[in-house]
Amino acid sequence: MSVVEVAESRELKERVIEINRVAKVVKGGRRFSFTALVVIGDEVDRVGVGYGKAREVPLAISKAVDDAKKNIFTVPKHGATITHEITGRFDAARVVLRPASAGTGVIAGGGVRAVLELAGIRDVLAKSLGTTNPINMAKATVDGLKRLRRPEDVARSRGKSIKDVLPYKPAPAVADEPDAAPAETPAEPAEAALEETSA
Repeated sequence: MSVVEVAESRELKERVIEINRVAKVVKGGRRFSFTALVVIGDEVDRVGVGYGKAREVPLAISKAVDDAKKNIFTVPKHGATITHEITGRFDAARVVLRPASAGTGVIAGGGVRAVLELAGIRDVLAKSLGTTNPINMAKATVDGLKRLRRPEDVARSRGKSIKDVLPYKPAPAVADEPDAAPAETPAEPAEAALEETSA
């Protein structure tokens, strides 16, 4: 079984970010319908966001899931975090995504958190700098994730090794410091005092 087939065979989980009731004014009054914003992903590296509208909530969610399946994509990752810092933009929304060290968790809120968790990202720092509209925030997050570059691609374009372009490189081991002065040095005054006493 190829890598693509394995990825496609993973079960996709869905999460509803928002359901909104909207109204259309017609001659006889108002006609209500519902919109649903849904994110789906396999919590490994594939994620997609979809939007649906219908007269009933379950049908709106179903339409949103179908739309999300059409927009699914693979997210480049470095361990449990993203490969580099990036700012996603969509209309008035701006979302900054920063890689984080292991154990940090997903520091994000609302729809941004849902997208990152279902994309399989476990350690990341996110900050919304624009509108709080959940649709635009989710799509700005998707824009940022789609524009991430893989370490091997960056290394190839720069002519460097992969370890040179990855974030959070381990700090070099500190060289052993030269041996301190012999332990006898601080004890000299005490020895001198003993000699004086004996004299």
